[in-house]
Amino acid sequence: MKNLDAYKLKWIAIIGMILNHMVFAWWEVLPLWLAFPMYAAGGVTFPIMAYFVVEGYKHTSNLKRYFLRLFLFGLISIPFHILVFRDGFGMNILFTIMLSLVALLLYDKIKSRVLFWISFVLLLVVSMILVMDWYIIGPIVVLMYYIIQNENKRRLLPGIVAGIFWFVFLGFGLWGVTIMQNAMDAGYDLGDMFTGVAMDFFTVEFFMVGMTFIIGCVAGALLVRGYNGERGKRMKWLFYAFYPLHLAVLAAVALALGLVDFSVFGF
Repeated sequence: MKNLDAYKLKWIAIIGMILNHMVFAWWEVLPLWLAFPMYAAGGVTFPIMAYFVVEGYKHTSNLKRYFLRLFLFGLISIPFHILVFRDGFGMNILFTIMLSLVALLLYDKIKSRVLFWISFVLLLVVSMILVMDWYIIGPIVVLMYYIIQNENKRRLLPGIVAGIFWFVFLGFGLWGVTIMQNAMDAGYDLGDMFTGVAMDFFTVEFFMVGMTFIIGCVAGALLVRGYNGERGKRMKWLFYAFYPLHLAVLAAVALALGLVDFSVFGF
């Protein structure tokens, strides 16, 4: 039954995002029983967000202004993103959306499909080099929402593919971290590359929690399937403003609790 308008879906996405980011920001003080459902809830966010990125692309009257909004709020979010995710880059989801919009634009402008797919692969390489939020799967999911013709498949498949990607990706991560920890326990010196914040943060428990993301992604796909095509209340600027604001609050709490410090910026 399709009874969800865009306003309701976007709020569900925002709540899922907050819960997921709370796990990243406060990982050290959250009990596992709470981290599991909170992290899984974040899986609903990107399928919903990606779907409406495509809808926005189709209906925007000014694509340049759309890009500018994403760029400005993405730029504002960088320091807070670094504090929350401790990634040293801050290439947050707003930049992923920008790259995804470039992919859609290229799909429409490049007539040769071979040349387009070469260009798209290069965009995915850029997303990996810059360590963008949602990595390569972000632009892939957005493109799937754009090019799949059958409406039922279009609403369901991208979110399910995203969930499977993260389950496999984090499964390999769990395997890798387990090998590294076993090697360190056996007395092998792995060097600075696998020590410090990275090894402390990306624990076996963290990867186990992360693998629940597939649940959220599938739920996100089902929620998109329930979209009734109606806008509902307008929230044009809410998400843009809310994104850096919620990261700032999470980062401030993490700093106050001593979970992170400004050394994540490299000084």
